[in-house]
Amino acid sequence: MKQHLKHPLFSIVSGIAAEQSVQAYVIGGFVRDLLLNRPSKDIDIVIIGNGIAFAESVAQKLKVKLSVFKNFGTAMLRYRDIEVEFVGARKESYRAHTRKPIVENGTLDDDQKRRDFTINALAIALHPDQFGELLDPFGGVTDLEQKLIRTPLDPVETFSDDPLRMLRAIRFASQLSFTIDPAAIEAIRQNVERISIISQERITEELNKIILSAKPSVGFIYLFDTGLLHKIFPLMANLFGVDYIDGKGHKDNFYHTLQVLDNISTTTNDLWLRWAAILHDIAKPATKRFEPGHGWTFHGHEDKGARMVPKIFATMKLPLNEKMKFVQKLVQLHLRPIVLAQNVVTDSAVRRLLFDAGDDIESLMLLCKADITTKNEYKIKKYRNNFELVQQKLKDVEERDKIRNWQPPVSGLDIMHIFGIKEGREVGIIKNQIREAILEGEIPNSREAALDFTIKKGAEIGLKVVANTY
Repeated sequence: MKQHLKHPLFSIVSGIAAEQSVQAYVIGGFVRDLLLNRPSKDIDIVIIGNGIAFAESVAQKLKVKLSVFKNFGTAMLRYRDIEVEFVGARKESYRAHTRKPIVENGTLDDDQKRRDFTINALAIALHPDQFGELLDPFGGVTDLEQKLIRTPLDPVETFSDDPLRMLRAIRFASQLSFTIDPAAIEAIRQNVERISIISQERITEELNKIILSAKPSVGFIYLFDTGLLHKIFPLMANLFGVDYIDGKGHKDNFYHTLQVLDNISTTTNDLWLRWAAILHDIAKPATKRFEPGHGWTFHGHEDKGARMVPKIFATMKLPLNEKMKFVQKLVQLHLRPIVLAQNVVTDSAVRRLLFDAGDDIESLMLLCKADITTKNEYKIKKYRNNFELVQQKLKDVEERDKIRNWQPPVSGLDIMHIFGIKEGREVGIIKNQIREAILEGEIPNSREAALDFTIKKGAEIGLKVVANTY
């Protein structure tokens, strides 16, 4: 492994380890990613002894700032392009009500045993006497080769001690396209109730990493099959299942949602666009109805879904800011381009979509394309052709009418000035009429046309022009 430890940090750590007669090892994710040929900017170094004191020596040698976290027995520094954390080897024991362990000084063997998975228990020696030697007591290299997530010790105990490891197992499986050892899967099922001791922030952090995987459905299927999804995101789990009445069924909205999520993940790494894919049909269980002679309907699921988004974000400890509003908007509008693609596209309908979507129109179109999950080749071809028509129409109308992020060419202040009136009902009426006239194509989106229209509409409700704004 010597040839892989070319970063100058390792030779510096090795030299200090020799000077102080201390054993030092790079351990965990960096070693795993090294063997997988994946880039890594985080290095964890375990010292047999005082990790903070050793880190102070390294920081002094490198002439960099050291951040010390005495409560955790760790120290961290940044050097060039990497972040390095030092810790003394330790042994951990747990109590039932918390995932925070009782920590004691330990050996390398103790430290490797406390690791969550065999692929994260790999260590490489940095002392000159053993420099580059790989220490793999639990068969982590074989598990990497077999693409397997497995715990070093009994998985039931491992997941009971720290239930967050259940989510981490699924997250690694999703990120790396690995499978989880059957014994570990069963252990997750046995410990699913233990997830309640984990903070929502940590749960959401892992969930977001699953969502950002190349194929997020891998992680969500594990979450569903183990029962974890029912605990951490029951609204999504409720999408599962197909009901039949009079021989008519609807599609399984859980697996449809996963297909939409996978589809959109091939076109964007935007976390919030992926969240929009997850939530676009979230209200279908609440709006599901069977209409005799017609079949299953989900009328208004886009409106109800949009109303559900703020509470979901609050519950999941996701940001209640513009990101939430973006997701809410896409959930609200996700049927609109599909309706346009199925019918004759009018300029008025396109103008309204541009008006409502604003700068998020491209994201909305990506979501709607991803929402085509039919296996019927004829329907796929039809929808794609219609989508191309809609996209061209969007481009043409936008170039001509400049509706995106539209600002009224005649403002409320203009209306008050023209008619010599104060802010009130008449101003609002005329502003709405101007907007509707432009969106319907009755008048061009220009100030001159809007002023003429304003004077005309003012006269209809008895207002007289007292000032000229041309």
